[in-house]
Amino acid sequence: MKNILLFVVVIILAALASLWLFPAHKTTTPVQAATSTLKASNVHNVKSRDMTARAYDVLGKPTITPAYINRALCSANSPACGTGQALYDYGVRAGIDPAFALAFFHHESSYGRYGIAHDNQGLGNIRCTPGYVCKSGFRAYASWEEGYKDWYDLITYYVNTLNKRTIPDIVRTYAPSVENDTLGYIRSVEQDIDAMRGSK
Repeated sequence: MKNILLFVVVIILAALASLWLFPAHKTTTPVQAATSTLKASNVHNVKSRDMTARAYDVLGKPTITPAYINRALCSANSPACGTGQALYDYGVRAGIDPAFALAFFHHESSYGRYGIAHDNQGLGNIRCTPGYVCKSGFRAYASWEEGYKDWYDLITYYVNTLNKRTIPDIVRTYAPSVENDTLGYIRSVEQDIDAMRGSK
């Protein structure tokens, strides 16, 4: 009888020792694993969107120089060749990276070479509004420099009043899809920004 009791005690002690030395592993169900992966993916997607938004936020210090702007304008045979310093300076005053102005100028008229911008000396082909001299339904200026300043004033309004400061947000209002290829416009400007920053 003692032997049997001793055997039972040994079995119990061995079982307890096994539990202590080799604790049960927590298992993860397929649903839990999928939920965990989805959460991680959502966090990644949110971070990616935030990084993209910051990359195309118009506010910030210049990422290009007046010399770079002049090279871009003059090499394209733009009628605005030589006005790079003004395009740069107005951007600095507005707190807007001049790279965005140059990208808009490129997309709108190939730096003033084509379309109504050539005659109106307008960087961004801004629709006519009361108080402006206009030609063919767009604001017209006495000089390219005057056109630059007005464009920066408009974008400042977008930022301060409309709370739009990224290229996607700005372009959806600036060039609505009812009359533009808005997504194509956004891609064009963003690609120009990437190219300018990549050229450094």
